[in-house]
This record gives sequence, C-alpha cells and structure tokens, in this order.
Amino acid sequence: MLTVGIAGGTGSGKTTVVRKLIEMLPEGEVVILPQDSYYRDNKDIPIEERQKINFDHPDSVEFTLLMEHLSMLKSGKSIEMPIYSYLTCLRSKETISIAPAHVVVVEGILVLTDPGLRSMLDIKVFVDADPDDRLGRVIQRDIVERGRSVLQVLDRYHDTVKPSHLQFIEPSKRYADIIIPGGGDNLVGIDVLKTIIEKHLK
Repeated sequence: MLTVGIAGGTGSGKTTVVRKLIEMLPEGEVVILPQDSYYRDNKDIPIEERQKINFDHPDSVEFTLLMEHLSMLKSGKSIEMPIYSYLTCLRSKETISIAPAHVVVVEGILVLTDPGLRSMLDIKVFVDADPDDRLGRVIQRDIVERGRSVLQVLDRYHDTVKPSHLQFIEPSKRYADIIIPGGGDNLVGIDVLKTIIEKHLK
C-alpha cells in the first residue's frame, strides 16, 4: 500500500488535485481519508462556543484516530470513518466504511503538521496557491457549503485562518517531497504526482 499526504492552505485547490488524481488512476485503486472527517467531536461544548473553534489549529484534529485508521488500512483491515458536520461542529452517529486499497490519500490543511502522521506517509505533497486566490475560494465555499455570510468569512479569515496558516500550515511546506503551485490548475504538477504513484503501483 502507498500512502500519500496532500496538504496546503484553505482554498489552495487540494480537493481539486485529489479529484483529478482519482480521475487519472485506475478505478478502485485509491481511497481518500479527508482530515476534515477527523475533527474532534465537540458535543461537550455549547453551540455558541463551537462556532468559535479554530479549525486551522492542529489541536482541532484527532490525529490519534486518523493514524490508527491509517495503520488499520495498512494492515489490510477496513475502517469506519467518522462523518463531521461543519454546521453543527459535531460527528454524526453514522460512519463510512472504507476498505483497504493500493493507494490511500490523506488530504487536509494540517496533514503535514503532525510528526506521527508524517512518518506514516510515503509521499508528502503541498498544494500551494496565491493568498488572494485562496481567500476568494474560501468566501465562495463557506457561503455555499457552511451557511456563513461574507462578513463572517472575512472575520474568521483574519482572526484564525490567516494567523494559523502562517503559524502551522505554511511552515509544514518544508516537509513536502512535491510542491504543486497553482493548485488544481497545475496539470503538469498533478501529472508528475500521478506518474510517481503509477510507478509505485507497478
């Protein structure tokens, strides 16, 4: 099994890179573990407090569970992946069954910040993008998918997203084996990654 970590700032195009990668590789060869599924369950915190959680801080992710699940997949066992809701900031009672595959992609903004998780990854990728482009995508996504207003998105960006990016996410770029500038539009970068994965599959 080949493990690939794909990190990068919020709105950098990670999800697009992953989607295009899956389209290029044989069907059924790849499974995705989104870091977003492993945000901590916040049922013990009042709803007003949950809205203030900094999802761009490594403490917001349950890395121990993510690593445990990755380890299980590596040893040929299926896992029950959590389902997380940004609207309630809680985990659902339901889970998603994930079976082992030849390639496991762990994708998320903080994937390269945790030393334990990094040590489990065969290939570490950082998707880079211009801060203005990232902010534009974040505004669009958070309004449509997370029910926030433009003002809420901008406040959150300046209060938590930007400082956490500079403190945790940007420095994690130095651990990457491959950097893909320009996000999902960089077809050459994605093709290079696909070629490396194919080489391992053979």
